[in-house]
Amino acid sequence: MEIILLLFTFVLAAFLGFELISKVPSQLHTPLMSGSNAISGITIVGALIATGQMNNDFSKWLGFAALVLATINVVGGYFVTDRMLSMFKAKKDK
Repeated sequence: MEIILLLFTFVLAAFLGFELISKVPSQLHTPLMSGSNAISGITIVGALIATGQMNNDFSKWLGFAALVLATINVVGGYFVTDRMLSMFKAKKDK
């Protein structure tokens, strides 16, 4: 029963995340990406706690997958934010 609830939460979060991000205008992408990085940081902490407290091997692997995906999201978010902010910096004369 616990695994069904976890899978339901995962599917619901994926669906809502896709729907929200697809409706964001491009001008708001960078500020929202910074907020998303903060939320993903919280997700990393939650995944670490959940992975450490589970007794089931499948739950540990699922928590590890959540940890890896949240870490990829944070790192990718910082790269995208840095790249978008570099578009607004003044260009130096060569």
